[in-house]
Amino acid sequence: MSFDFLKDKNKKIHFIGIGGVSMSGLAAVLLNNGYKVSGSDRNSSNITNLLEEKGCEIYIGHDKNNLRDVSLVVYTAAIPSDNPELIYAKENNIHLMDRAEFLGLIMKGHKYNVAISGTHGKTSTTSMISHITLKENLDPTILVGGNLDIIDGNFRIGNSEYFITEACEYKESFLKFYPYIGVILNIEEDHLDYYRDINHIEEAFKKFVTLIPEDGYAVGCADDSRVVEVLKGAKCNTLTYGIENGDLIAKNIEFLGHGSKFDVFLKGELLFNVSLKVPGKYNILNALGAIGSSLVLNIPNEAIVSGLKNFGNAHKRFELKGEKDGVTVIDDYAHHPSAIKVTLESVKNMNYNKVYCVFQPHTYTRTHSLFNDFVGSFNNCDELILLDIYAAREKDTGIVSSAMLGDKIRETGVKCINAKSHRDAMEYVDSKLTKGDLLITIGAGDVVKVGEMFLEK
Repeated sequence: MSFDFLKDKNKKIHFIGIGGVSMSGLAAVLLNNGYKVSGSDRNSSNITNLLEEKGCEIYIGHDKNNLRDVSLVVYTAAIPSDNPELIYAKENNIHLMDRAEFLGLIMKGHKYNVAISGTHGKTSTTSMISHITLKENLDPTILVGGNLDIIDGNFRIGNSEYFITEACEYKESFLKFYPYIGVILNIEEDHLDYYRDINHIEEAFKKFVTLIPEDGYAVGCADDSRVVEVLKGAKCNTLTYGIENGDLIAKNIEFLGHGSKFDVFLKGELLFNVSLKVPGKYNILNALGAIGSSLVLNIPNEAIVSGLKNFGNAHKRFELKGEKDGVTVIDDYAHHPSAIKVTLESVKNMNYNKVYCVFQPHTYTRTHSLFNDFVGSFNNCDELILLDIYAAREKDTGIVSSAMLGDKIRETGVKCINAKSHRDAMEYVDSKLTKGDLLITIGAGDVVKVGEMFLEK
């Protein structure tokens, strides 16, 4: 199916799950270009309200009657096969297209597509590149996996040839994209409900770099051996970065509370000094990925430095939620063992008295397949409070539970309890927290409620 189908702007395009961070951005692109758009979701939200203000028909709840005069239905991999709108579209021969393919078609309309991939760090790096390109007034279109204050949401509609988006590897969806710059942050085990193993994941990234044209660039982290292996097969230009290895290297690193500063060298030559307001070694690597992409786009050094200096995390990425009675509350999206580790390691440089971590595992398959890795992820907190697993798109088969995870974590000597609900977790930490402590909620579900309840109490 080609973009020719979208030439008739009188034909309506319907999005199943339009309130999602990726779907809403695509819907906004179409609305901005004069297309008729409708969409459905389980609940209303700020995102659906914003789209409605832009002229989108919004339906709360999924029903076949939502597909009135619709010519194309866009859906995501997370939509179950028994969704009534999906079934109706199939039975009535309405054109269907998954989100990734549709995003790929929209990318075709831009020359400088920057696609940020990797197991984790995509949203932060995409946000950093967004800050830099906006500082340089490149007027980019931006699709990011979290709300970013500088664009007042999770998408921005530009009128230039610059398009910045995350490129998720789940079910190989990023293979439907058209990157001019493909960034690979890291490659680790995840989404094992689809991939066989880490080698299968690496193969997907090898395919991803083949999508980049010969005059384009693959920008990859040279501190990750699997990324290095993937880049060997690139037919395009390559630019590597890292703290230990790469063309682009961070040196003279200083960690300063919730931030850091460091010098950036390109092939041995000092380019500039960078100051970040976000913590940890992992954000230095994210910044290097953003710097590498910016250099490829010929963005001046001054704009790069200024954009990164003003960068504040997207919401849910080490987001400061507030302070109460001398207790700091932070929320973070980490839901993979290695991401949890680096998040808690970064806290060590912040001089809190005690660190109380509330973690909500995300999906049964991830918790089961990476079980042993999760067990060893919480050594840098003083106490761990585990919520039940957030099911997301999955059903509980009984193969794994938070209780099982808690038992194994306690065996390692980490102080850990299982909480039956968000309120139980909040009341427990409320009885423990004192001035100078940190309460950090971690996970991709709704664990943030615990910190919010504490602040509102």
